[in-house]
Amino acid sequence: MSAVKPNKPWHGVLTATATPFKSDLSIDFDKYADHIKWQAANGVHGAIPNGSLGEYQVLTMQERTEMLKTALAAAPSGFNIVPGVAAYGAAESRRWTEQAVEMGAKCVMLLPPTAYRANEEEIIAHYKEVNKVGVPIIAYNNPFDTKVDLTPQLLGRISDAAENVVAVKEFSGDVRRVWQIHHYAPRIEVMVGADDVLLELSTGGVCGWIAGFPNALPKESVELYNLCISGKYQEAKPIYAAVHNLFNWDSRKEFIQAIKLTMDAVGRYGGPTRLPRLPLPPADLAQCKKDIEQALNFYKNRK
Repeated sequence: MSAVKPNKPWHGVLTATATPFKSDLSIDFDKYADHIKWQAANGVHGAIPNGSLGEYQVLTMQERTEMLKTALAAAPSGFNIVPGVAAYGAAESRRWTEQAVEMGAKCVMLLPPTAYRANEEEIIAHYKEVNKVGVPIIAYNNPFDTKVDLTPQLLGRISDAAENVVAVKEFSGDVRRVWQIHHYAPRIEVMVGADDVLLELSTGGVCGWIAGFPNALPKESVELYNLCISGKYQEAKPIYAAVHNLFNWDSRKEFIQAIKLTMDAVGRYGGPTRLPRLPLPPADLAQCKKDIEQALNFYKNRK
């Protein structure tokens, strides 16, 4: 099977990277650099530092800057680094975006305002402000954590007001959205935003997948993406079925702990999370380990 070749920084499989914290909860930047190189060597098309999975909310300004610097330095030619630039306000998001461009990033990912449930005019103003930087923007729709829903109709308005918004990471879990976005915001490309809706959203036409579990299963995730994006659903179905219980953790609030546990299980470094996130409680931990085992056994026994 020939690989799908992305031609823009927001195309293909982009891993929303986990941040490797040491036992004292400082960041191991050497491990992060190695992780970026490992992702690239295993076929992933790019990486996103300072996203939700990277626990950007609990990183200092200096740490966020160093995470991006490390990713850009470690990335081989052709491997896209697309930093998250979320902040409480548009001015701060614009500053993060300007810094990212100065450091060499060719695209950024931007949540709507996260401090409160902003109205549509405020959301549009937020994207218009960051739009002024002039770099392509992936809008990030995460109505669960932000309490703001970038509906297809709202995306249409954002598309009209902010020409540099080129794509949306669709994390609502509503697989009907892909069709509605194509209708109301036809200029904006759709990226699969949750691991457990990859196959479903791919049927409607997507340009990429911002994913969590490639942190642990990069080759396997790229293979599954290529099958789905090529319309080879019968080949994709048994793989998708085997990993779906595990991938479903990406749509749960414990997604970071689950993905880091999976990284540990495959011999990579996941490590702890920073507060306020705690280790999984016993029942969730047992279920997560069961789901990890199911997925890994599938690949181990696959002919």
